[in-house]
Amino acid sequence: MPSILIIDDEKSIRDALREILEYEGFEVHEASDGKEGLRLIGKTAFDLVLCDIKMPHMDGIEVLSKIQEAQNDIPVIMISGHGTIDTAVDAVKRGAYDFLSKPLDLNRVLVSVRNALDKSSLVAETKVLKKKISKIFDMIGESKAIRRVRDLIEKVAPTEARVLITGENGTGKELVARWIHMKSARATGPLVEVNCAAIPSELIESELFGHEKGSFTSAVKQRIGKFEQANGGTLFLDEVGDMSLSAQAKVLRALQESKITRVGGEKEIPVNVRVIAATNKDLKKEIEKNNFREDLFHRLGVILIHVPSLNERKEDIPLLAEHFAKEICTDYGTPLKTFTEDAVKELQKINWTGNIRELRNVVERLIIFSDKKISGKDVQAFAGNAQ
Repeated sequence: MPSILIIDDEKSIRDALREILEYEGFEVHEASDGKEGLRLIGKTAFDLVLCDIKMPHMDGIEVLSKIQEAQNDIPVIMISGHGTIDTAVDAVKRGAYDFLSKPLDLNRVLVSVRNALDKSSLVAETKVLKKKISKIFDMIGESKAIRRVRDLIEKVAPTEARVLITGENGTGKELVARWIHMKSARATGPLVEVNCAAIPSELIESELFGHEKGSFTSAVKQRIGKFEQANGGTLFLDEVGDMSLSAQAKVLRALQESKITRVGGEKEIPVNVRVIAATNKDLKKEIEKNNFREDLFHRLGVILIHVPSLNERKEDIPLLAEHFAKEICTDYGTPLKTFTEDAVKELQKINWTGNIRELRNVVERLIIFSDKKISGKDVQAFAGNAQ
């Protein structure tokens, strides 16, 4: 049941609002002035505040400001018997959800209350979802190597610098790219991912830059490419070392000029995109073999971030194994299984050629086949090809 606080020095107004709100099933609290209202807000979690503007001791605008200063997310509906457009605009500018004039239209009050509560509920759900997402993309570990990666992300993310992420398969290069995007000024914009290794070389240009209808046999309609889709946000070019030389040339031009041209088109389209690239290849060796353009390498690699392999950060295995165990047991709806000390030591002996991805698979296998406690013998028996 939503809880609503009414702050008004007129008892008749409080009584009228209480009657209609309680009839609709809301829990109602009252305060006769601003100071009492703020005291109640400090003690109780309210879902909504209805606040008069003209009150003795402390007016409603000051109450609203105090709520905003406390970074409280309670929606506030302002009420005034001296309502003017300027007053209403000022209240909304200061963060009020709505403004109601006296004499109150109770139907209008109910509409505003329901809308404010709906919005508050959506805000709360969004926060929960963001927390869940951030947990999904947690960067687990306290080793010196992974702390260095986190430090680089903190420094680089707020800038517009292009980043080249290197590391073996399964180390978490995509995770680094996501964190850079989420901590950047572009976080509200799109993050568009392209796996350059998964797209045939003859289609990569169409995928990146789009194409016009009829530009080739199967182009039955116009297609918007990834550069345009990422406009205002971040484009993540994963496995960029597998991109064809032809596509590399076009990407280089797009980075130089901030413009692209669709396949089969002539019009230049401006794009505002931050490019983050990743590769498991040694691009300097690929340059020597004429498989990768040196000028593109320097364009992409303004900042270089190397993600360490799991073998380089084995001290993080206990934290990672515990994290994956919690995640998997929650997904399966089973009681949490824990690792014995010898199980952790056995995990640290393994040569992790598949890195974090492989470790998660092994933990999932152990959750399925082991008892409440996962022992060293369980690791030896069920880690399979990991050893």
